[in-house]
Amino acid sequence: QVQLGESGVGLVQAGGSLRLSCAAAGPSFSNYAMGWFRQLPGKGREFVSVITRSGSTYYVDSVKGRFTISRDNAKNTVYLQMSSLKPEDTAVYYCAADLASYRSYSSRDYDYDYWGQGTQITVST
Repeated sequence: QVQLGESGVGLVQAGGSLRLSCAAAGPSFSNYAMGWFRQLPGKGREFVSVITRSGSTYYVDSVKGRFTISRDNAKNTVYLQMSSLKPEDTAVYYCAADLASYRSYSSRDYDYDYWGQGTQITVST
């Protein structure tokens, strides 16, 4: 069983920066691929970024160059540093853990085993 909890400031102006954190409680955090997803109002969850067990990172095109994912295995925490934020980044952001050892990473939400409760991020104009 893995428990995930996101934290981060909820409201930021366009062009600003924000860092989300996701703390994990459970065994073998370093063995999980950790992803960030977001859900816009009235839409399904959208892949944002993932960091693999080995530290490789992947991003959706819309956030490349603006967002950076990282992990600290000693603290069982994954981060999402968001910069140059835009109003269209407004969403509920979720972190998720993928425990499957046979794949490097996935951008599909149904491949993830555990989810945080989500945190609302609003980017104002």
